[in-house]
Amino acid sequence: MISIFDIFKIGIGPSSSHTVGPMRAARRFLADIEALEKVAQIKIGLFGSLALTGRGHCTDRAILLGLGGAEPSTVDPATIDAILQRIGDENRIRLLDTHEISFSPDTDLVLHLKESLPQHPNGMRFRALAQDGELLAEQEFFSVGGGFVLRGDEMQGDVDSSESITVPFPFDSAAQLLAHGQDAGLRIDEIVWRNEQTWRSDDEIRTDLLHIWQVMRECIERGLQANGKLPGRLAVPRRAPKLWGDINAATGALPIGGLDHINAFAFAVNEENAAGGRVVTAPTNGAAGIVPAVLRYYKEFVDGADDDGVCRILLTAGAIAILYKKNASISGAEMGCQGEVGVACSMAAGGLAAAMGGSNAQIENAAEIGMEHNLGLTCDPVGGLVQIPCIERNAMGAVKAINATRMAMRGDGQHKVSLDQVIATMRQTGRDMSSIYKETSEGGLAVNVIEC
Repeated sequence: MISIFDIFKIGIGPSSSHTVGPMRAARRFLADIEALEKVAQIKIGLFGSLALTGRGHCTDRAILLGLGGAEPSTVDPATIDAILQRIGDENRIRLLDTHEISFSPDTDLVLHLKESLPQHPNGMRFRALAQDGELLAEQEFFSVGGGFVLRGDEMQGDVDSSESITVPFPFDSAAQLLAHGQDAGLRIDEIVWRNEQTWRSDDEIRTDLLHIWQVMRECIERGLQANGKLPGRLAVPRRAPKLWGDINAATGALPIGGLDHINAFAFAVNEENAAGGRVVTAPTNGAAGIVPAVLRYYKEFVDGADDDGVCRILLTAGAIAILYKKNASISGAEMGCQGEVGVACSMAAGGLAAAMGGSNAQIENAAEIGMEHNLGLTCDPVGGLVQIPCIERNAMGAVKAINATRMAMRGDGQHKVSLDQVIATMRQTGRDMSSIYKETSEGGLAVNVIEC
């Protein structure tokens, strides 16, 4: 069973699968080597989507940081440029910050633009060599979305699962989740809370949930204040600060129930993500703005909103993400953007319905609506950067999530298309989708927008 704290990870931008995952993989590869002091050379190969959009997604930078021992949750974004500058200038790197070797980013990290490993589009191969060229360790890793990383043997199911965790309410489908609720008389967030008690005390669960919300709030605030242009050759200007300024300067009634606010909150998070700032993966970095925007909408526009409601949103949204993770994918390289923005929209819709007192059936309906109208959404980042159309898509996803909640709350939970059915459809759609629309920047807007 997956913990929701595996879904909501604190990390840095711009991508959970291309930045957070590779950083974790590089560190994990070195941590598994018993005699690190014997290593004289490290060779890395990137394949598939990691090669095609790796530069724009900062995959190369993330791997160097991981080799140096950095963790996505604790690395200080303000120090990254200096660390990487030193590696590039000296052609040397301190493995796990303990053992220094020669390393040339230009020759020791290779992007295989025309190759893909069969297990997953986001493949990496690491090799550690001794001074005499002896191969000390070799391992393939796969970044499977949302910062989750698996070794090759784990992808093939060759690892021992005898010590798997047992939770009181295991679920592999929305139908099972609803059945647990009916049989035990519990809300979905209460079911998830009971499961989380397997790993944490009640105090720890609440503290960690509110810490996630705090990091999200801080990210919004930074994004609302940070002016200038985003990094990269597109030179995209930040829009959140001006929009926020216009909102605060306006007089009279709020337009369309705070629609501009929702856009500003989502812009703020994803502009911070595009700039490499600290964000919460929810369930990915490319879709990191949707859940925070809806949470802040809840806090500012819903009467009676409180921290208990924030916890209900995160617990419920986490459960919904687990369903997609188990039954489809949250990787843009596998599913297109329906696996990122679509899943985040579904999570936020179900979470908001929970905070607003919706029944379990209404929550499931809201989550279903959130995905149904994102089916087929492609991942076609212009220039391989998580900027166009990603930032605006988060704003659209947040607005869709709120509307999905409103539609579900107006009903009684009865509907024709179930969440399980829409997840299965999303998976089938992703499999049928051409690879040029799945985070390769080989199709869609990525080839039809002229880069300036």
